[in-house]
Amino acid sequence: MKAENEQRTGLLYGFGAYGMWGLVPLFWPLLMPAGAVEILAHRMTWSLAVVGLALVAVRRWGWIRELLRQPRKLGLTALAASVISVNWGLYIWSVNNGHVVESSLGYFINPLVSIAMGVLVLGERLRRVQWMAVGISFVAVLVLAIGYGRPPWISLVLACSFATYGLIKKKLNMGGLESLAAETAMLFLPALGYLLWLGSQGESTFASQGAGHALLLAATGLVTAIPLVFFGAAAIRVPLSTLGLLQYMAPVFQFGLGVLYFHEAMPPERWAGFSLVWAALALLTWDALRTARRSRAAFAVAPAVAPAPAREPA
Repeated sequence: MKAENEQRTGLLYGFGAYGMWGLVPLFWPLLMPAGAVEILAHRMTWSLAVVGLALVAVRRWGWIRELLRQPRKLGLTALAASVISVNWGLYIWSVNNGHVVESSLGYFINPLVSIAMGVLVLGERLRRVQWMAVGISFVAVLVLAIGYGRPPWISLVLACSFATYGLIKKKLNMGGLESLAAETAMLFLPALGYLLWLGSQGESTFASQGAGHALLLAATGLVTAIPLVFFGAAAIRVPLSTLGLLQYMAPVFQFGLGVLYFHEAMPPERWAGFSLVWAALALLTWDALRTARRSRAAFAVAPAVAPAPAREPA
């Protein structure tokens, strides 16, 4: 009963995390007339404040000393901070400039890019169905490039940057709260310096657009931290396969908002490209579920067929 309650709680946290990530395109336009770089700088600055308060609440500080003693880990953390800055900044810019649908595509193809990186960087071997999914996604990108009249660069940069971020995080092996704290700590001074410079030039919107606007900019820290906390709570309570299925919630919501709320154009060639991506993801999901089912069955059978222990001599 306790395990079932934990899993149910984990599912709620997972729905909360991916639901918030899926609805976040509604938030960034509220911060205009602030530009994407100013919003990004506020996001970096206020995220550290929120994460710092969370660390104070849980009294988790020992990891800082350990991190400072490992130059390689510090370098990887700095690289992760740089990559996620590109991802955050481009996503904010794309939403506020009418590219919500194209940005959602980036998170649809992110699992496929992660698989490709696993092959190219980690030397992983793919099953036949996974190769089929990667091939279909490649055709989808070509179809979308024809439809857009250019490569879908927003989608590709978002997918590649987030997949790279995931790869670095895998090598870092740090908790979500700790890694976010380390990354935002490294971004804090450059971000704060940019905001102070922007204010000295009279171009900052933080003080010039009223208290409501300032509060919304400060809320970028909460918008960043709360879904990550929910995600961390879900990750320890539900199976990885379930979490993998939940991740599609965010781009589905983003795509729906782009088409239905922001009324972005979806000509037939874009529908064709998206349909190919969805077909590739359906193949991946089916293969993952089938593999997980076989693994569980093999694990259940293993004790039954295990050789009997040798009897001690009389």
